[in-house]
Amino acid sequence: MDSWFVYLVKCADGTFYTGVTTDLVRRVRQHNGEIVGGANYTRARRPVALAWCEACENRSVAQQEEYRVRRVSHREKIRMAMRHDE
Repeated sequence: MDSWFVYLVKCADGTFYTGVTTDLVRRVRQHNGEIVGGANYTRARRPVALAWCEACENRSVAQQEEYRVRRVSHREKIRMAMRHDE
């Protein structure tokens, strides 16, 4: 069974993109255009870097957490990224 993650990537323009995946390394590579995939949002804001992630027990929980994270303020996303770096 695959582990699911909710993640934030920080884009070159300082914005954040939130998503879910089972493979963080592959997904960041997709967002950066190294392999096929990635989101339209990040395509114009490369390079991106993983800023924060959290493991979830399944896809449903990951998507619920993604929904919550998408709605937090930019300032809170910066705090999440800073805590992740510690």
